[in-house]
Amino acid sequence: MNRISGCCPKRAFGQTINNFKIAIPVMLGIFMLLSLISPFIKKHNTDIFTGNFILDPLMGALMGSASFGIPITSYITGGELLNSGINLMAVTAFMLAWTTVGVVMLPLEISTLGKKFAITRNVINFLFSIVIAILVVVTINIISDVK
Repeated sequence: MNRISGCCPKRAFGQTINNFKIAIPVMLGIFMLLSLISPFIKKHNTDIFTGNFILDPLMGALMGSASFGIPITSYITGGELLNSGINLMAVTAFMLAWTTVGVVMLPLEISTLGKKFAITRNVINFLFSIVIAILVVVTINIISDVK
């Protein structure tokens, strides 16, 4: 009982504070980088996504990986991209990569979770964002043909 109430919580609190001391400067740098990248993506999105069936999901995943967003705002961003004429496959890949791949967050993720895990997780999420985008559009096409 004494160990639970005294020693461990103090040590855990101290480790948490140390983790915050390491993470806060990295997070500030990430937020500054995001503030530079996001306007570029918004300005040039119609130039980047040309309607090509093969390149659009790849570019969507690349652009989504280079920026970062929270899932709740991805729906709004995705809707705006669709309204601007970008195809569904590119928007789906963008949204998936935007919420699951974090190239700008990679330094923070490496410092907290380790280099091998962070890189492996990001590569897998990047590849799956392309695969899932293709499967979503193929599935929608199959369902719409059945009806």
